Amino acid sequence: MAHSPGKYADFETLRERAITLRRAGYSLRQIRDELKIYNNDILNRLVKGEPPPEWTKRPRAKDDLRAKARELRLQGWTYDQIEVELGCSRSSVSLWVRDLPRPERRAPAEQARLANRMRWEHELAVRDEKRQQTKATAMAQIGEMSDRELFVAGVALYWAEGTKDKTYARRETVIFVNSDPGVIKLYLAWLNLLGVEPERLSYRVMIHITADVEGANCYWADLVGVDVSAFQRTTIKKHNPKTVRKNVGENYRGCLVIRVSQAAELYRQIEGWWKGMVVAADQRTP
Repeated sequence: MAHSPGKYADFETLRERAITLRRAGYSLRQIRDELKIYNNDILNRLVKGEPPPEWTKRPRAKDDLRAKARELRLQGWTYDQIEVELGCSRSSVSLWVRDLPRPERRAPAEQARLANRMRWEHELAVRDEKRQQTKATAMAQIGEMSDRELFVAGVALYWAEGTKDKTYARRETVIFVNSDPGVIKLYLAWLNLLGVEPERLSYRVMIHITADVEGANCYWADLVGVDVSAFQRTTIKKHNPKTVRKNVGENYRGCLVIRVSQAAELYRQIEGWWKGMVVAADQRTP
């Protein structure tokens, strides 16, 4: 049934929401159900130019399916198992692998183990899809962030991750250290909201000696939008051979240290804002 034009009058707002959902991993059907858009033409216009998420793409070309079917058959898979794994018809499976030798019949105990393993792998895939959908739904619920929301989020973020003044070590400085790119982006957006000029910011990478130091510096410089030559000298952490490190691999880029110069007054404000948030939260009616 066609909907009245009035329902879709604010097309740009709907398109923004649809694109947000699309980028969060939603399929067209899920976007349709979320936005209550049942006109396929309008639905396709809303997400025009946005590629579908990987998990929604159709199965691979038949040549690839045929090659995979033959590979599985040579590993001893049955027609039923190949059919379920590749999502193709039994007749296609038979056509593709009928020239291959039949797998040896497995002992009942081995068949049971294989069946249990396949069921468990399927269960893991279902659970992972549910996890991803929960995350995508939660992401879409945030929407736009107001200045007030960014202000409060930034205060809480700094008080959790930034340096703090101590009675035994008086240091009213604003220094923030983190390894999460998203956290760094939010923190910089908060500083910009507060009116902190970019010239007051200095950057430095802290990283283990065994990592790609140069690559890490380039990565963080690109993220914050400055030339890598503007970074201060990298702080190298020596590796303790007795310690088994888990923060390794190509995605390990150490931590970025961001310091605001001439920030004693700003620090005092941050501490006051935080204490005000604690009092406000404590006074909320249960």
